Amino acid sequence: MKLSRPVSWFLLAFGVWSWFIWITFVKNLWQDGSGLAFDDAGDPTGYFWVHLLLAITSFLLGTGVGAVGFRGVRALRGELAAESSDQSRNEPGDEHVVQRQ
Repeated sequence: MKLSRPVSWFLLAFGVWSWFIWITFVKNLWQDGSGLAFDDAGDPTGYFWVHLLLAITSFLLGTGVGAVGFRGVRALRGELAAESSDQSRNEPGDEHVVQRQ
């Protein structure tokens, strides 16, 4: 499958955004003082475990999506480099020549 440039960059940005958002969320969850995440004895509550699982799952999915986007961006850059090297090998005036591979 070949991804377009905008889609590749969107997926990469989504992955970076996911890292930022979910790591920040887990830090805030860990430091929660409202009584939702930890009971009076300091033990984690069901709220903590559910949201920690949600954050880890979302972080992993965001990492996977970002990796797909990164591979798409990297592949597009490789294609551009190959095209520019092919064009630099042709001498001026040879544009009409069709090369077969």
